[in-house]
Amino acid sequence: MNITVNGVSLFYKITGEGSPLLLLHGNGEDHTIFNELAAKLAADFTVYAVDSRNQGQSQKTDDYSYETMAEDFYAFIQALNLGKINLAGFSDGAIIGLLLAIKHNEVIEKMALLGVNLKPDDFTEESYQYIKDTYEETKDPLFKLMLEQPDIDLDDVRNIDIPTLIIAADNDIFKPDSFTQLAEALPNAKLKIMIGHDHSSYITNQDILYPDLIQFFK
Repeated sequence: MNITVNGVSLFYKITGEGSPLLLLHGNGEDHTIFNELAAKLAADFTVYAVDSRNQGQSQKTDDYSYETMAEDFYAFIQALNLGKINLAGFSDGAIIGLLLAIKHNEVIEKMALLGVNLKPDDFTEESYQYIKDTYEETKDPLFKLMLEQPDIDLDDVRNIDIPTLIIAADNDIFKPDSFTQLAEALPNAKLKIMIGHDHSSYITNQDILYPDLIQFFK
């Protein structure tokens, strides 16, 4: 399905029944990375898996900004009259979820932030260099986005009392202390480390997180 919100057409897929659960994918991906997970979550939730602007089947624009994408999803929630939602976001999707919580915390019941970062400085040196090299080679604006954004301070999140589950891999592309600092700054957060995984291996086309997410959201 398609819906036009905040001046952009977003593609989304709905499955299941129950309270609304929004799934937000990572950089350069689309909603299909959650297919296996969404199929299980649909037993208890109405799952909205959405393609962010400039990705998947959603409209391509000249605006590459996490702030804009957060406003896209706020408008999406309002347009569909979803009320309070649960949210699970991966990587860029987790950034968007956190920005939503900062600016529009009234629309989020609970949120799971999977592989999130607050600033480009959170990348490990090796990961940052890979993204920089890839951008210089391809000029892909999605890689430029990761080099320049987001710009979230720990002080920005200290008043977010939304129940939050932060999940990271022990071999993530972000520095380990970035996750612990965020978990400590958020008043109502807990942190889980996925042992033996990298940034995306426990998420993309996997249902590994289902037990953790169903326990958290229910």
